[in-house]
Amino acid sequence: MTATPAAEQPPALAPAGPRDPRRWLILGVICLAQLVVILDNTILNVAVPTLTSDLGATTADIQWIINAYVLVQAGLLLTAGAAADRYGRRRLLLTGLAVFGAGSLAAGLAQSAAQLTAARAGMGVGGALLLTTTLAVAVQVFDEDERVRAIGIWAAVNALGFAAGPLVGGVLLDHFWWGALFLVNLPVVALGLCAVALLVPESRAERSHRPDLLGALLSTLAMTALVYAVVSGPEHGWTSPYVRVGAAAGALALVAFVGWERRFPDPMLDMGFFRDRTFTGAVFGALLITFGSGGALYLLTQQLQFVLGYGPLEAGLRTAPFALTVVLLNFTGVSAWLSARLGIPGAVALGMTLLACGLAAVAVAGRVVDGYGGLLTGLVLMGVGCAFANPAMAVAVLGSIPREKAGAGAGIEGTVTEFGSGLGVAVLGAVLSARFSALAPLAAASLPAALAAADSAAERRTVTRAFGSALETGQLVGAAAVLTGGLVAATLLHRAARGTAPVAAVTDPA
Repeated sequence: MTATPAAEQPPALAPAGPRDPRRWLILGVICLAQLVVILDNTILNVAVPTLTSDLGATTADIQWIINAYVLVQAGLLLTAGAAADRYGRRRLLLTGLAVFGAGSLAAGLAQSAAQLTAARAGMGVGGALLLTTTLAVAVQVFDEDERVRAIGIWAAVNALGFAAGPLVGGVLLDHFWWGALFLVNLPVVALGLCAVALLVPESRAERSHRPDLLGALLSTLAMTALVYAVVSGPEHGWTSPYVRVGAAAGALALVAFVGWERRFPDPMLDMGFFRDRTFTGAVFGALLITFGSGGALYLLTQQLQFVLGYGPLEAGLRTAPFALTVVLLNFTGVSAWLSARLGIPGAVALGMTLLACGLAAVAVAGRVVDGYGGLLTGLVLMGVGCAFANPAMAVAVLGSIPREKAGAGAGIEGTVTEFGSGLGVAVLGAVLSARFSALAPLAAASLPAALAAADSAAERRTVTRAFGSALETGQLVGAAAVLTGGLVAATLLHRAARGTAPVAAVTDPA
């Protein structure tokens, strides 16, 4: 599980004093709230066929329903952390829970793809407040002796929630309608509001930075516009006004964001960080690993349901080995041991190579091995790769930033993780759509629509085979991106380590 390096412990946020006897209960409460936020990153993956049928959603609609949450959340993470320091972490934690709960209720009652997309964006606002504030509270209530272990548990919940989303979604869809995926959050939100109000002490940073509201707006606009261009390409054509306007708007917003951050006294993202090879390599690697794993899970659930014919619960269960492998290797300390032996660059290179091999194995599983064995092998390789690479890159990000800016490092890592996952869904989903349209003349906005347009069993088999081939192409593109990114990131980290003191090894929080 991820932990801060020994030499880069987060600065104390409160004066030393007696340990709060409720601290582990507080950690349990904030981890429960965090878990539902992380689950909502991937819980919808198994609901794609259901949403396509019940809401008449196109492939582009599905991608926006999924991406609205992660993009808004990613754009607000850094600002949410600054706001929590300024206005009070307990207050922002309560606000985040309330906003997330309201968004979940609206999503569960949505009657159209547009309403669901808007509700998911609202959930993203609450999710951003929760993710940054839960970590701040964990750091505040634990002293130096216990802080590493507490942060490690917090990070393990992140990994578990992201990977277990399809399984939880499958269980719920097997017994309820798709709205239950969101309404199940409401009891957790109610419990969290009561527990936070009773247990969590209020805290603020002694020196509060001004919230970078314009920076948050520009970064969110840039990410949304760029992903819109990618999502619109297969549906409207890559030279259409939708793509050109989206790409131009995203590029302009990105340039404006960089310019503003260079001038603003308390920027969300200090551009000087990118002059550090360790920071750049770790951020690039984190982006690519979440790009590959997020996009792959999105494609994999469609492969299991549309091509192999599994139901939502069966599909969720068959993705479980990925989550179980990540959690097992983190809790047993194997990933920490490996990083200590290989060093950060070696752990990143090995982890991302294994992840790429896992993605490729999943892509070609049906052609190489009959049954579930090929998919299982690929999922386990993906889990091993994520377990090795993720903690190493988190340590590299935090270790390359001055101690007084450790909070900014955590915010940057969270932003990159969320954006990478959303971008992976958008890009690999766009590859899927483009390849499917090229292979199947009957291909419409989605596989079910193409199957409905087929006039015979032979045409339906042709459409299904075309969709399977398109899925394979998307997964192989993700594997190639992860492998290339891993090698580049490891090279940058290795060169940085040769010129400076080595980045501290991962500390086992257990």
